Amino acid sequence: MHETVRLLEAAAALSQQLRAAGVPHAFHGTILNAVLSNAPLCDEIFCIVEGGNSHPFRRVRQACNGSDDFTVTPSPWNNRLHAIYQRLIPPVEIEILPAGEEGPRRLDASTTMNMSGVPFLTISEFIRAKLKAWSLRRLERDAQDVAYALSRYWDRVDINRIPDQDMSEFVRQYPTAAPAWRELRRKYGMR
Repeated sequence: MHETVRLLEAAAALSQQLRAAGVPHAFHGTILNAVLSNAPLCDEIFCIVEGGNSHPFRRVRQACNGSDDFTVTPSPWNNRLHAIYQRLIPPVEIEILPAGEEGPRRLDASTTMNMSGVPFLTISEFIRAKLKAWSLRRLERDAQDVAYALSRYWDRVDINRIPDQDMSEFVRQYPTAAPAWRELRRKYGMR
């Protein structure tokens, strides 16, 4: 577990590097629920990066090139990139994900929101990304994130961004999410 404040500091520093390079990005992971709930600890932070004319990983490496605060380390066995914020001890590692893989393809005002000066996925996109991850991996952490965000913030969710079949399966396995899903469907006139 990491302290949420430390992860936010690392996210803000990486965001500054990416913004200066003109790279669209947004953070997500358990850090989003931690920020929303003022939880002191969380255990996951991702940064989704748009590609543009080059691969997202290249864009991150270029944005962090020459920085004393970041080292960028590839993980060739799983095709991942990690930006390691070295200003804190112990260092904070942020996993970089290409946009469209576990989040939206486009990171703009309709898919991101600003919290604590850092761009995060909107609640709808966060639930969509976590639901997709849960559908693939069936990790309890992903399920808890979906259930928490849906039950607390269902009225801020765009149902058009949530895959109905995946959510129906999720609600069957996690009945605590059923009341929020029902309310969201009712809000959109669905039965």
